[in-house]
Amino acid sequence: MCDVSRAWRSFFTLVIGVPLLAFIVWAISENPRLFFVTLLNGLTLASLYFIVAAGFTLVFGLMRNVNLAHGSLYLLGAYSGWVVGDATGSWLLAVATGFATAAVLGLLMQVLVFRWMQGQDLRQTLVTIGLSIVLADVMLWIFGGEIYTFDPPSRIYGSMVLPVVERYPTYRVVVLVLSIVIGLALWWLLARTRVGAMIRAGVDDRGMLAASGVNVQLVFALTFAIGAGLAGLAGVVGGTALSIAPGEDTRYLLASLVVVIVGGMGSVGGAAIGALLIGLAEQFGLAYAPTYGVVFTFVIMVLVLAFRPRGIMGRASA
Repeated sequence: MCDVSRAWRSFFTLVIGVPLLAFIVWAISENPRLFFVTLLNGLTLASLYFIVAAGFTLVFGLMRNVNLAHGSLYLLGAYSGWVVGDATGSWLLAVATGFATAAVLGLLMQVLVFRWMQGQDLRQTLVTIGLSIVLADVMLWIFGGEIYTFDPPSRIYGSMVLPVVERYPTYRVVVLVLSIVIGLALWWLLARTRVGAMIRAGVDDRGMLAASGVNVQLVFALTFAIGAGLAGLAGVVGGTALSIAPGEDTRYLLASLVVVIVGGMGSVGGAAIGALLIGLAEQFGLAYAPTYGVVFTFVIMVLVLAFRPRGIMGRASA
């Protein structure tokens, strides 16, 4: 078994590692500024993907609820945050509104839909597809097909001086830091707190946890609300870095699915690794091979499914 593992490591080093290293050396020697700007763009896009996928990891990866309306929660949070931000001029209030709106809708979905469909993946899939279509049409009816954007607070508006790249948007660096904070907070919640232990125990053996006096439905409802709220928060953060428009819900749902598949079900660390790989692949593809850029994401997913079917950080089910 050790010989087989060693052989696979040697194979990946030769087939992936050596060409990747050669590309990095060539790209830096040809145009170092382009390489490092693309690297930063990939990291900040990965940060946004991680914030969205972190909520999806809680709901789909950990709780095993197939919520294909997760992208709609992203877009709903973005639009609701834009309404409040436009009325008040407060970006922080817009972020809070995006989180709260998506969290409330997620809580209602868990109580009214998922609570009655535990373990019924096909029914969950069909119902949430229907919900996503309805929500997308309602938002299109209310907000139209226009593109909306946020302005970040003045303190993080503008650019900062960095080596090689010269100047880079301050807000994008803030998004990177925010994603790290969210990732560490989720890891601490799930791995180091009593609430996290109850969530994991409820997924593994709901009956035993209920017999110990814990309100399992309340734990699951709050977990779902946190996951949905993160999607709404990401909507405001992403709308500030990029824009808000119809179709963004589908884009970020697909990104979340790919990130969770690549990283591994129910793993926050896996979601971070998956988001990093997908974000970097997208940006380097756009910069160096725009015609085939979209292919790189699916190549990563195919390779992971072929050699690590449970994902990079995924574990076998008990």
